[in-house]
Amino acid sequence: MTRRSLLLGASCALAQSPKSSRKGPAGLAWTQWGGPNRNFHTQAAGIKEQWPASGPKVLWKRPLGEGYSSTAVEGGVLYTMYGPSGQEIVLAADAQTGKTIWEHSTPVNFRSDYPEMGTGPYSTPLIVGDRLFTTGVTGRLQCLDKKTGKPIWTQQLWLDHKGTRLMYGYSSSPLAFRNTVIVPAGGSGKALMSFQQADGKLVWSKGDVGNAYSSPILINVDGLEQVAMLMDGSVIGVNPHNGDPQWSTPFKAEYGIAVATPVFGPGNLMFVSAEYNAGAKVIELKRNGLKTDVREVWTSPRLRLHHGNAMLIDGALYFTSGGKGSPAVLSAVDLASGKIHWQERSISKATFVWADGKLITLDQDGALMVAHPSPSGFKVAAKAVLLENVAWTPPALVGTRVYMRDRKNMIAVDLG
Repeated sequence: MTRRSLLLGASCALAQSPKSSRKGPAGLAWTQWGGPNRNFHTQAAGIKEQWPASGPKVLWKRPLGEGYSSTAVEGGVLYTMYGPSGQEIVLAADAQTGKTIWEHSTPVNFRSDYPEMGTGPYSTPLIVGDRLFTTGVTGRLQCLDKKTGKPIWTQQLWLDHKGTRLMYGYSSSPLAFRNTVIVPAGGSGKALMSFQQADGKLVWSKGDVGNAYSSPILINVDGLEQVAMLMDGSVIGVNPHNGDPQWSTPFKAEYGIAVATPVFGPGNLMFVSAEYNAGAKVIELKRNGLKTDVREVWTSPRLRLHHGNAMLIDGALYFTSGGKGSPAVLSAVDLASGKIHWQERSISKATFVWADGKLITLDQDGALMVAHPSPSGFKVAAKAVLLENVAWTPPALVGTRVYMRDRKNMIAVDLG
């Protein structure tokens, strides 16, 4: 069986976003993987759903090297990562024009098991105050000055901390919690690690489970703050203050290809899914004093989110199921029961952002859509093909401006 996979993961999470009072010229900042709340939901408004025949207004388009890193945007500056041969570059660019402000390059010696699918980078930069945090394909956690790109500190999750070496490379996007940054590393005593944002000093390191390709989220279970993470073989929750384990439930994906970030929703229900044999599962978390009980609500081998992000909207999950050895199927599923409302094949693998009562949808063929999803169907109001080189990276939305990339180019489009 071919083990081909691309490591983008994401999905909804009711998370605490990094604090920032700065906004870009077009609205709320998009400071991390998944946007303001790490769940690809934003309060942006003014999104039009009728475009001229030529499509929405393209503000700029520029070449960009290999990679699947999404975009963080704040204060009129966007940040992303790309990887020309032998290098890994963090880019700061003018969000108005796409022109480079600064680049920070690091030599990289890494080859994916399937280089034809690219060798990263995969993760999304994290903006906190005047600092920018990035995680590279070889497990390098860096803190940079966001104005200049000058390195402040570095932690080597693979080389120094002996974290799990993944065949496609490290892909987890860092998570901010108070004055710390939390990342998965994997391995004995280092499933998750927490570092001081200011100087990179270790705060805590806990857990023995191996890492996968997903990204951590911050959740609140009836007043208990927790970091939830899909690891290799299990989903875990830990105390973000000290790393102490809170709960764990088995979830094993073949070859460790667990990519999509868990989705946390009302009723403390959490959705996890992976391609291959893992299928999908929903668990219920329930506070019991200072402990958390976990119960499986439903499981399904039919639902298999390979990579991309699932969206939770009014109790229904929308995501692309399948795609490895079978056609991708856009699916609508009831979070609480697992009931499949509908599945349809007219849209290929897709990623999403929810804003202004509309689902901004980008499929892997580069088609951008504004859609209205519901348990009764998926109505596409507007559609235009804007990219062409495998668009697997979720969009970022600031106000009415959407920032997208494929494996060769980056583009900014005004949807207002």
